[in-house]
Amino acid sequence: MAPVVTSVSPAQGPPAGGTSVTLTGSGFTGATAVRFGPSLATDVVVVSNTQITARTPPGSGTVKVTVTGPSGTSTQNVFFTYTTVAAPVLTALSPASGPTTGGNTVTITGTNLTAATQVLFGPNPATILTNTPTQITVTAPTGTGTTNVTVTTPAGTSNPLPYTYTTTPTPTITNLNPTSGPTTGGNTVTITGTNLTAATSVKFGINSATILTNSATQITVSAPAGPPSSVSVTVTTAGGTSNPLPYFYIAAPTVSDLSPHFGPATGSNTVTVFGSNLSLTTAVHFGGNPATAVTVVSDSQLTVTAPAGSGTVAVTVTTPGGTSTPGTGNPYYTYLGAPVLTSLNPSHGASVGGDAIVLTGANLTYTDAVTFGGAPASFSAISDTQIVATSPAGAPGTVNVVAHTPAGNSNALPYVYDPA
Repeated sequence: MAPVVTSVSPAQGPPAGGTSVTLTGSGFTGATAVRFGPSLATDVVVVSNTQITARTPPGSGTVKVTVTGPSGTSTQNVFFTYTTVAAPVLTALSPASGPTTGGNTVTITGTNLTAATQVLFGPNPATILTNTPTQITVTAPTGTGTTNVTVTTPAGTSNPLPYTYTTTPTPTITNLNPTSGPTTGGNTVTITGTNLTAATSVKFGINSATILTNSATQITVSAPAGPPSSVSVTVTTAGGTSNPLPYFYIAAPTVSDLSPHFGPATGSNTVTVFGSNLSLTTAVHFGGNPATAVTVVSDSQLTVTAPAGSGTVAVTVTTPGGTSTPGTGNPYYTYLGAPVLTSLNPSHGASVGGDAIVLTGANLTYTDAVTFGGAPASFSAISDTQIVATSPAGAPGTVNVVAHTPAGNSNALPYVYDPA
């Protein structure tokens, strides 16, 4: 049976011939000739019973491709077109140099670059990424020294342009600022060092950071998220990967309780803050106001001096791990106005005590003590304006009645113990 030709690839080439083509079909074993029209192809290699490679002879127009074997010549209508497309011309490379390790993207500009079949850096093929009539982008192969870049299309091979392989020094990092941050990431970290130009990667452990700015001596990145731990930060450029520097992921602090939960609007009282991950505390706020005299007692306890304020506010703690949120526990603190007494009813009673005395005034809800001449009385705060107290025993005469709340002592009102 005569050979059968089903396709030729590529199906076009320059009139000068010399295009490398592959014929696909069957019955190729023992083939003695490949013709493009009447002309014999050169460099014919029978690869298998179904494939032949060859180079086109010179020609013009569209010609039929045939294979001749011991049993005859193929008859299928498979055609090759001689085109008059101009050979590719290169005008620029960008960049015109790169690392000996390759892997960088190079943009090749010129004309007649359509359907590029090969881009060579010296003897080494590059990986073609994009291809238009005027521009090709490739991934440069490895190499050394200065070499010629050429592009081959079905119309021929371009003029050469020089490309220089350079030795890029390995990056070195000397400092991180800050050296710790929250597990959620997103904070900006500045990396200082040398040979940092064109960093391709910054790793926090195994996680990639987002590069924000990059110069030869400094990189700023947005840190990725990570679990509470110490990780190594490294920078990678075309010259390799830097030495590591440690970075610490800090768990966010929590505030679970306060003691006391109340205090005067003027502030200045000491408040103990309870929670977790408090060791690296940098600030404590009562609402929007900063506390002072922050003292770390342990990882679970702080003491602070409350600022002035009003109303009920959330107390938050800030560390390199972030700022606490009032989602759990009782981190709320209430500012109280100083208690005020305006009247006692009655304002006198028996020296043996036991009389019910109504104290009227303001800011009395959180009353925690009532005294008659310094002697404690039992009491009940009925509302913010009224307390009912039971007078203690006392010597005949006049004593001062004072109410106390977390905001301090009230003014004093006179109470008279009657003689028995």
